[in-house]
Amino acid sequence: MRLDKLLSELGFGSRNQVKQLIKRKQVQVNGEIILSDGYNVDPQIQTLIVKGKQITYHSHRYYLLNKPAGVVSAVSDAENQTVIDLIAKEDQVEGLFPVGRLDRDTEGLLLITNNGQLAHQLLVPKKHVVKVYEASVNEEVTEEDVGTFASGIIFHGDIRCKPAELTLLEHRDGTSYVRLAISEGKFHQVKKMFLAVGKKVTYLKRIEMGPLKLDSELAVGSYRSLNAEELMRLAPYFK
Repeated sequence: MRLDKLLSELGFGSRNQVKQLIKRKQVQVNGEIILSDGYNVDPQIQTLIVKGKQITYHSHRYYLLNKPAGVVSAVSDAENQTVIDLIAKEDQVEGLFPVGRLDRDTEGLLLITNNGQLAHQLLVPKKHVVKVYEASVNEEVTEEDVGTFASGIIFHGDIRCKPAELTLLEHRDGTSYVRLAISEGKFHQVKKMFLAVGKKVTYLKRIEMGPLKLDSELAVGSYRSLNAEELMRLAPYFK
């Protein structure tokens, strides 16, 4: 947003009054005095100081949710609880939605926002945003499976997935515990990838999406606003 428009919306006067404020060297962005009223600023990820005071601006909301199983990744649903239902009324704003989706029985990281442009940047295929999952599989995952995933799993109908990084963490009592990194989001992709090698996912949790990581202290079903460091890591996607 243009700096003069932002300051006017924040109540610092008309555009002309704001321009005078800027000329008097009363405005800083990330510690730098700004002299151009047409300077583009994103107050969500940059520190804005006006007349010596830091300004907080909340045009968009960004919530990190630890999605529980049994909840659908949707804005509304006539029969099921949605991820938006988990957001407290005082934190609800118009236009909130989940960025992408997790299957109903999948847990883990989900970004909730009302910034459609950011969501597009995170989901558009050409950005190759990596999603990382932890999964339990009902049979032993082998080195051959690792190689097959790295080559690109082929679904029924000759649909080929992009190469994926499969890591075996542990095999115990007939169950394999794995980590999987993929850079696309086909419908039920992780489950279908394992079915393609004759195995079934019995538990699935997303722990990373691009620069965001699931907060280990965030309880299942809980959420919090992104912190300044997380917003800075998302900066390349604010286009």
